[in-house]
Amino acid sequence: MSENVRSTGFLKVGSSEQSTVTPSQRSALIRKGNELFNSGEYEIARKIFVTTSYSDGLIRMGDYYRKKGDPLEALKMYRIAPAKEKLNLLLEETAEILRGWLEEE
Repeated sequence: MSENVRSTGFLKVGSSEQSTVTPSQRSALIRKGNELFNSGEYEIARKIFVTTSYSDGLIRMGDYYRKKGDPLEALKMYRIAPAKEKLNLLLEETAEILRGWLEEE
């Protein structure tokens, strides 16, 4: 069996070495992510914010997804951020919707 295929049958695609980003590289990436977000290139900005663990950017992405009507993606972004207050608010709203559906039946 190839060393890239584990006994579970999954292909190992990542490097075993963890890449490191210097603080100045992280700052440059965050600036670029903010520029992309502001120009409407949300998915590329999202990738940068996730890669750099930039909480403010992740929260803005969560807000974007929430306004767009995609609460699951918003939930993911708030959880990664971590933005506990926004996460809890979204969960409470979701629970209220579910309660309403259950009461209709």
